[in-house]
Amino acid sequence: MQVGVSVRSSYDVDARTGARWMVERAQAAADAGLASMFVGDHHATGGGNYYQNVPILGRMLAQWDQRPAGALFLLPLWHPVLVAEQIGTLAALADGPFVMQTAIGGGQSQFDGLGVPLRGRAERFELALDAVRRLLAGETVSDPDGRCGYVFHDARIVPIPSEPVDVWIGASAPPAIDRAARLGDGWLCNADAVPSEAAEQAAIHAERTAAHGRARGVVAIRRDVHVGGDERSAARVAEPIVTGGYRGFRPESFTWGTVEQVADAFHAFADMGFTTVIARQLAADQAEALASIELLGEVARRVA
Repeated sequence: MQVGVSVRSSYDVDARTGARWMVERAQAAADAGLASMFVGDHHATGGGNYYQNVPILGRMLAQWDQRPAGALFLLPLWHPVLVAEQIGTLAALADGPFVMQTAIGGGQSQFDGLGVPLRGRAERFELALDAVRRLLAGETVSDPDGRCGYVFHDARIVPIPSEPVDVWIGASAPPAIDRAARLGDGWLCNADAVPSEAAEQAAIHAERTAAHGRARGVVAIRRDVHVGGDERSAARVAEPIVTGGYRGFRPESFTWGTVEQVADAFHAFADMGFTTVIARQLAADQAEALASIELLGEVARRVA
């Protein structure tokens, strides 16, 4: 099993401080030897500082090396040509493979904020993903009828990534997991799944991948994580966040504890068939988050 990091994008601090913290967390993940680095995607947030994925990842790649890196794109909210252009540039900045994480997205407010209809987004997602992949392969692409949500003609992008861009598709419901099995180079289980749900979803993904005659590729799960030096310090940081209703998640969806406890939890995900854990730090305090990332490197070495 590999352990990567998803660097938290939202901070209730001064704007420049939050951006600096993201860069520091990227450097800590690099120093800890974590296998991959990602940032998320959300729009029209309206509260707290949320750092948009393309510019912040471009800055964070200066702290990274040849290990995979990438960003989440909620594809129905993006023009396919714009996504392909942004990925082409980010892939040129990255020294190693670029991974496009993607999903259909949700939340009426962010769709309204960008003037994009929520209804019909699954079909538009598939059409847009096909267009993005073709553009990244150097093809000239058109959608004169706007079936993917946008009308465009004879689009071609540069730069073209130097190596193929893997696509990991996030999905939770059975039809969405089937779509990920059918179209993705990898599947990404969401962070809100409790272990029993993660096991059920992993089994569905394995069955649907086999049904489509495809190799499973990366089977990843996102987790909100805190690793402490001992049980008491881990509980001091994690328990108030978990019991405070962080993101509306159920307590069982979080992973926290000592290096040994977190490694055991990750081993359990490996037994379910997951190949990768993408860890996002629970701690809001920067010093606590950096210490947790350092210890996460030890977890990664234990589960490798």
